[in-house]
Amino acid sequence: MAAQTSKIDDVAATDFETLTSFVMKEHANQELVVFLNAMQTSLKFIVRAVRKAGIADLYGLAGTENSSGDDVKKLDLLSDEVMIDCLKKSGACALLVSEEQEEPIVVPEATRGSLCVAFDPLDGSSNIDCNVSTGTIFSVFQKTSEGEPCAADILKPGTDMVCAGYCMYGSAIDLCITFMNGVHRFTLDDSIGEFVYIGPLTFPAKNKTIYSCNEGNYQLWDANIQQSVELFKNPSDGSKPYSAR
Repeated sequence: MAAQTSKIDDVAATDFETLTSFVMKEHANQELVVFLNAMQTSLKFIVRAVRKAGIADLYGLAGTENSSGDDVKKLDLLSDEVMIDCLKKSGACALLVSEEQEEPIVVPEATRGSLCVAFDPLDGSSNIDCNVSTGTIFSVFQKTSEGEPCAADILKPGTDMVCAGYCMYGSAIDLCITFMNGVHRFTLDDSIGEFVYIGPLTFPAKNKTIYSCNEGNYQLWDANIQQSVELFKNPSDGSKPYSAR
């Protein structure tokens, strides 16, 4: 990873890997390449909106609720519109399912591909007003039904996914994608406007003692989950408690 990073920082380097070149090299799937080009374009638009939210008066509520019953922020709506527009125009998608929309969006036949995409365009948008990290989540399935795209094309086990990923909007813009065989990390280089390949995402050799959850939902958890979290905080062997994130 260090070698790859040094190439990115070297303005004379010409052989570093971008998201597009990586997918073209690793996957003989032209439609997937086109889809990911459209996806990364929408992510760059969302990055711009998140960074300029205060300047452009994009903080606050839009006065509506999404399909999950959550209050919708202005940035939620903008991010949703941008992502839907980019993916519909890509020619790679057949069906779009957004957390912000009540119903699935069937792409018009004239611009329809074979990929079915589920996404949350701006997860954690309640953090926007206090400048905490947000992100985009997506998963992709292959259309397998006959005729018009339908819910059955996307209501499938995770093992049937073509790819899935998330983009984190924080101090760096990190895009992590799995093609169902390992996870790969890309970081947006603002100077060239490209997601550059950093390397495979790996777990640390030594397990970390960190847990993360929304304890506001504690009463809704089953007994096993409650017991596990209590053990994280108060280990029965007297060892150091886990850190919460």
